[in-house]
Amino acid sequence: MRLLVVMDPVSTVQVDGDTSFALMLEAQGRGHHVDHCQPSDLDLLDGRVRAWVRRATMQRDAAAPITLGEPELVDLGQTHDVILVRKDPPFDSDYLWLTLLLERLRGERPLVVNDPRGLRDANEKLYACHFPELTPRTLVSADKARIRAFVDEVGGRAVIKPIDGHGGEGVFALMADDKNFNGLVEHVTRLGRRLAMVQAFLPEVTEGDKRILLIDGEVIGAILRVPRSDDVRSNMHVGGSVKPADLSDADRHIIATVTPRLRADGLFFVGLDVIGGKLTEVNVTSPTGIQQMSRFAGRRCEAPVIDWLERRVGAA
Repeated sequence: MRLLVVMDPVSTVQVDGDTSFALMLEAQGRGHHVDHCQPSDLDLLDGRVRAWVRRATMQRDAAAPITLGEPELVDLGQTHDVILVRKDPPFDSDYLWLTLLLERLRGERPLVVNDPRGLRDANEKLYACHFPELTPRTLVSADKARIRAFVDEVGGRAVIKPIDGHGGEGVFALMADDKNFNGLVEHVTRLGRRLAMVQAFLPEVTEGDKRILLIDGEVIGAILRVPRSDDVRSNMHVGGSVKPADLSDADRHIIATVTPRLRADGLFFVGLDVIGGKLTEVNVTSPTGIQQMSRFAGRRCEAPVIDWLERRVGAA
């Protein structure tokens, strides 16, 4: 295969933690040609999607995990078999423009994962709301009075988070008797101008937030991200520790329920976040955790992703 990874600068890569790096290293080890570009390297000329790409060479060297060759201008509709969209959140205007350009490749040679249209439609917070029977009780609102009423209704404890947040940014515990309640709501909603997601507090969060990675509905692996004793957030970015995890019957039910819609939306490489058997988020932009899963499982959890790509493009 010739594979292009659209991602952040290679200087941001963490050699022992980055999922994109693990996927690229696995593809390289199988003899595939791996290119790198940033979203700003794409352009559109006479209706054709082009990119300035550089061939990537991967090595487990913390100082230089990825080295890049000379830039090459290519017509993406003709040159590449697979385009992996691995740009980290937030899903901002630049991310939107990226998906609109890649959308024009529909029906041409490359397989784009995840599907650009799916990426636009699947806000990682709101997508879980397609499955209310699987989630904790959830309110999406910018109105402080409605949010307070909801928190009272669910027992006086909840979690509020910005709809466009990522990595635990802007996530706060809400308690009805907290004198900071109004200030927290005003901060996240920007004084009532932006919608926020409020979910009933799940006590099981102290045991951990489970990340389940899927490729086309098949389980790659799972890890448990455990928050620090002084924080409600379990994200690795904010100090959560990582432990191995097994799937429960509730997890399997969630996977079976969401997979048909994920497939229909072209969302094949996905991370589900589950707390206490409840689905809280669906990560589609740049799901992470594969290297941590590999260390606990004693196998290369990135291998099934490349296996699937090979089968889809006939390169196996």
